[in-house]
Amino acid sequence: MSMSERIAAAVQAGQLLPTAGENLTAFLSARLPAWAEESIAELVSREAWSELNDRFYRFLEFGTGGMRGRTIGVVSTVAEAGGDAATGSPAHAAIGSNVLNDFTLIRAVIGLHRYTARYLAGRGDPARPRLVIAHDVRHFSRHFSDLAASTWTQLCGEAFVFDGPRPTPQLSFSVRWLKAHTGVVITASHNPPHDNGFKAYFDDGGQVVPPHDQGIVAEVNAVPLAELGRFLTPRLEGVTTLGREADDAYLAVASKAALDAGVFRQAKLKVVFTNIHGTGAVHSLPLLLHAGCDVRPVPEQLEGDPRFPTVKSPNPENAAALARAVALAESTGADVVLATDPDADRMGCAVRNRAGQMELLTGNQIGSLLAEYRLTKYKELGWIPRAGSPRAAIIKTFVTTQLQDAIGRGHGVKVINTLTGFKWIAAKMRGYEEQLRAAMPAGFDYDGTPFEERARLLQQHSTFYLFGTEESYGYLPNDYLRDKDGNSACLMFAELCAWVKGRGLTVPEYLDEVYLKYGFYLEGVINIYYEGASGSAKIKRILDTYRSSPPKAFGDVAVARFQDFGREEVFDADGERIPRQDLYIVTLANGYSFAARGSGTEPKMKFYLFANERVGSAADLPAVKARVRATLDRLNQLIEADAKARAEG
Repeated sequence: MSMSERIAAAVQAGQLLPTAGENLTAFLSARLPAWAEESIAELVSREAWSELNDRFYRFLEFGTGGMRGRTIGVVSTVAEAGGDAATGSPAHAAIGSNVLNDFTLIRAVIGLHRYTARYLAGRGDPARPRLVIAHDVRHFSRHFSDLAASTWTQLCGEAFVFDGPRPTPQLSFSVRWLKAHTGVVITASHNPPHDNGFKAYFDDGGQVVPPHDQGIVAEVNAVPLAELGRFLTPRLEGVTTLGREADDAYLAVASKAALDAGVFRQAKLKVVFTNIHGTGAVHSLPLLLHAGCDVRPVPEQLEGDPRFPTVKSPNPENAAALARAVALAESTGADVVLATDPDADRMGCAVRNRAGQMELLTGNQIGSLLAEYRLTKYKELGWIPRAGSPRAAIIKTFVTTQLQDAIGRGHGVKVINTLTGFKWIAAKMRGYEEQLRAAMPAGFDYDGTPFEERARLLQQHSTFYLFGTEESYGYLPNDYLRDKDGNSACLMFAELCAWVKGRGLTVPEYLDEVYLKYGFYLEGVINIYYEGASGSAKIKRILDTYRSSPPKAFGDVAVARFQDFGREEVFDADGERIPRQDLYIVTLANGYSFAARGSGTEPKMKFYLFANERVGSAADLPAVKARVRATLDRLNQLIEADAKARAEG
C-alpha cells in the first residue's frame, strides 16, 4: 500500500482527521525536501496518527498578532533529529502545517510582504517595504530570522537583522528608529523549549491591530504551498546587520524609564538579576549598572540556551524560575531579585520583607506599585498637575487588577481599559500620537521632541501616556517604543526599591500603604491546559457554552451581571468602542468578579479572578487579607470545576 493510500485508509478508519489527510496530501504534492518526505513516511509507517493529527489538522493559525506553536514534535523523526549537540537543537523544525517551520514561516513572510507593499501603494508611497527582524535564543530562532530576511529581500524588500539575539522591546523601538514599515520578532516568549513564534509589528512599533491584522491574515492564508519552495535556502546578500549603534540607541531611551536618578546614589541598592538563559542580560545589566546598582547576575543562567536547562519553565511569573536568583539573594543579602523572560518583554521580581525573607510579587502587585510611585513622582516633578488631569492616562487591560483603576481615580487621571494583549495599549498610544500630530504644524518630529515637552504638548492637544501595564508581568514607562519592556521595567522597579529603601521601608510595607489608601485587592488566575486538536475543541466548548448558557451562581454566590464582549458594545474611557472578542466578565453578588477567555498564545483556557474589600485601619489589614483569600480560594475551585465540566460536554 502506498503512503497516499495509507493516509486515505487512516482517514476512512477515523484514525486521521479529514483535514489532516487533506493537508498531508497537499504537503506531499508540494515537492518537499527529502528529509521532510522521509519524516512524513516514518510517521505514517509507525501509524503515529495522533502526532500526524496534531501536526496537520490545520494550518498554524496566523492570528491577529502572528503565530506561535511547536517547532519540535511530541514524536520526533530520525530525519528531523541530529543538529547541534551543544544546544540540543534538531537538524530541522518538525514537518507539518500546524507547526512553526520553514514552510509556515515563509508563508507568513510572503503574506506580510504582500500586505505591506499593498498598503504602501495605497498611500502612494514608492518606498521598498522595509522590515526589521529580531530573534531570541530558542531552537531555530537564528535560522528563522535569516530565512525571513532572505525571503523578504528576494521579494524586493529591505531587511535588517541583528548580529545576535535581541529582546522584543528593542525590535519595537528599532521599527520606529529605522522608520521601517513593519517588524518581526522570532520568539515564543516564556513558552516551553519546544515552541517558537512569529510576532508581527507595524510602522508605529506596536503589534498589528485592525485593520492591518485581518489584512495580513488574509494575505498569509492566500499563499499556496507551491510558492514556498524557492525560498527554502537562505540568501543573505543585501540584508543589513544591526549591532552596537542599534543597541546604544535603544539603551538611550530605555534609560529614560528612571524618573529620579538621585535615589540610586542614596540607596546603594543590591540587586540579583537573572535573564533565565534569555536575552535580558544584553540590556538590563548595563541599565542597572549605569544607574548605580550593585548587580550580581545568576552565573549559571547568564548564557543564552534554547533548552532553558536550569528551569522547568523560563517564566518569571513562576517561583521555581526564580529559585536560583532567590538563593543568591539570600546568600548575598540583596534587596531585590529582578528576572526577565527569554525575549525580555516581561519582568518578575522578589523583594526582601521586614522579616528578612525574599517575597515574590505578582504582576498585578508590581504594576500597582509602579503606577502609584510614578504618578506621585510625575506630580512632584511638575509634569502633571497636583490635582491630576483628564488629559493624562494610565492604560491597562480589563484582566489587570482593579487596584490600578482605583489608583488612577485617586490621582485624578484617566484610566483606559483594553482587551488583553499589549498591542491594544500600543493602539491607544498611536491614537494619542496621531491626535497630537494633527494639531501640530507639518513636519512635526514626534520622536525628536524632548520627552518633557512632548508630555506638555500631549496634555494640551491629546492625552499624555503615563504608564501601561498588564497582569502578565508586562510594563511600559513611556511611548518611545510600543510594547512591554522587561529591561526598562527592571530599571523602573529598581528605582522604586531604592526610593522605598531610602524611606527606611520594605517594598511589602509600601504595598500595605497602598492597600490602606485604596483598599485591599487580591487576584487569582486559573489556567486549564488542553493540547492538540482535541484540546482546541474543549476550549471552544467552554467559550461557546459560556455564551449560550452563562453561569447563574457559584456555590451560594449568585451571578449579578454577565458581560459578553463578543456580543455587547463596550466603550473605553475615551468613548472608543472596544473590538468584539470572546471575553466574558462575570460580576458576582458579593462584589467579586472574574474574566474568562481563551489564551491567544498558548493552548489553554484562562480565568482571572478579582476581589477587593475596604480597609478601616492598619490593624484591620491582616484580617481583611485572610478573609478575602479564603473567599477567593473557594470561588477558584468552583469556577475551575464548572469550566472542566463544560469542556467535557
